[in-house]
Amino acid sequence: MYDVNTIRADFPILSREVNGKPLTYLDNGASAQKPKVVIDAITRAYAEEYSNVHRGLHYLSNLSTERYEAVRGTISTFLNAGDENTIVLNSGTTEGINLVAYAWAMPRFQPGDEIVLSVMEHHANIVPWHFLRERQGIVLKWVDVQPDGSLDPQAVIDAIGAKTKLVAVTQCSNVLGTVVDVKSITQGAHAKGVPVLVDGSQGAVHMPVDVQDIGCDFYAITGHKLYGPSGSGAIFIRPERMAEMRPFLGGGDMIKEVSKDHVLYNDPPMKFEAGTPGIVQTIGFGVALEYMMGLGMENIASHEASLRDYAESRFAGLNWFNIQGQASGKAAIFSFTMDGAAHSHDISTILDKRGVAVRAGHHCAGPLMEHLGVTATCRASFGLYNTTGEIDTLIDSLELAHDLFS
Repeated sequence: MYDVNTIRADFPILSREVNGKPLTYLDNGASAQKPKVVIDAITRAYAEEYSNVHRGLHYLSNLSTERYEAVRGTISTFLNAGDENTIVLNSGTTEGINLVAYAWAMPRFQPGDEIVLSVMEHHANIVPWHFLRERQGIVLKWVDVQPDGSLDPQAVIDAIGAKTKLVAVTQCSNVLGTVVDVKSITQGAHAKGVPVLVDGSQGAVHMPVDVQDIGCDFYAITGHKLYGPSGSGAIFIRPERMAEMRPFLGGGDMIKEVSKDHVLYNDPPMKFEAGTPGIVQTIGFGVALEYMMGLGMENIASHEASLRDYAESRFAGLNWFNIQGQASGKAAIFSFTMDGAAHSHDISTILDKRGVAVRAGHHCAGPLMEHLGVTATCRASFGLYNTTGEIDTLIDSLELAHDLFS
């Protein structure tokens, strides 16, 4: 049974006040709060168990290595990867996608080769490809979303041409909440011989993920959105793609041997993990995923769907309230504007005075903002610990903001 009040008690920060009001934290799309088990694991790792990993033979080094490496298996289970050696540990989705850009795409792509993207990608899944556009003459092909914010998988597949070398697409928009049928896109792309990268930064938070079922070549996740520490994350890479990749960064455990005139690289996934990693961050990330799996990803998805439905019913009564993107089956993420001259930053500031934390700005999605014809929005994004009562607080605060700006 999913008891949200019991779950909320696991998150110490949710009991605090902001500006004299109980905190209503609705900025989960940017970064989620951390349960006490994660905080305790981080504290224990630093206070009782810390040492560098892989290099030592003493007790603490072996213990840290064991804790750290166990997370690879946890992530493999979380994504149903089937093999923990397909998991590259890193600092998050941004590093993961840059790894693919530098280690796989850069040496393989020629001027005029194409990458197909949706217009609602996060900058983390845009800027690395712009690097290739600037430096190697790669062409970016953009697929627009539908008027309701949905993405037609066939439109993505139809955009694949003879020179397309990669499809890079989000599983869930961080702005619109749109859930993308990445499995159909992958099947269509593979039928044309084109690999697929999926940005799972939001998707893995809100729904069960099975990368074997999706069939994608790359799937990136970020720890701080999954109730873990910042500076943690991973990317799943199919073995065939790993075999095609050169090292990204040099040093540390990505090598087996080094001499004056020779270097022998380590086997994957270590080949792509240079230097001293985020040891404690990764350990905390593993605990966060275990916490989520303990609650059950289906249960989390069901709870958030009920929040989405309740929020939509409440928003429907606000005739001055404009939601960007209303695709069927979307995640509990709402970007919005108000009629009139109220800027998203002003709205956010007023909500903050009521203890309500939302995000305001372009949400690292410049092409989507341009497509929508807006410069900025506010965004309320819900997580596994949010409640319908918090939605009521949000509505009351929005009505106050509207009255002030009317």
